[in-house]
Amino acid sequence: MRPNTHSIVIGYLAWIFGFMGAHRFYYGKRISGTIWFFTLGLFFIGWIIDLFLIPSMDREADMKYTPGIYNYSVAWLLLTFLGIFGVHRMYLGKWITGILYLFTGGLFLIGLLYDLWTLNGQVSERNLIEKNSSF
Repeated sequence: MRPNTHSIVIGYLAWIFGFMGAHRFYYGKRISGTIWFFTLGLFFIGWIIDLFLIPSMDREADMKYTPGIYNYSVAWLLLTFLGIFGVHRMYLGKWITGILYLFTGGLFLIGLLYDLWTLNGQVSERNLIEKNSSF
């Protein structure tokens, strides 16, 4: 059984803002997250359906991403609330880009959009590096 990488509670909390794709980005569904963002959760219909799909999205994310010392939920909360300041990047040990985000407003918000698409992969990569370096 794989360890739990994503929190179903965070998934449901993100679902509240899911008409903007928040829960889909959290679970690594970048394309549908972008579609939800631009269509208000497929005109709120997809958003309501997702209320029932979150448990399967959570299981899928748990199988897809590498567990480790960096917590996906913490990284996502930092991106959500402090992303413009680069705190999520500093959490992942990416100090140079974190400081760059701090002084440029998340690289003029373009960096934040990039991180919405790639944060799960970034955390997974850092966890894999930490896992391999501990051997």
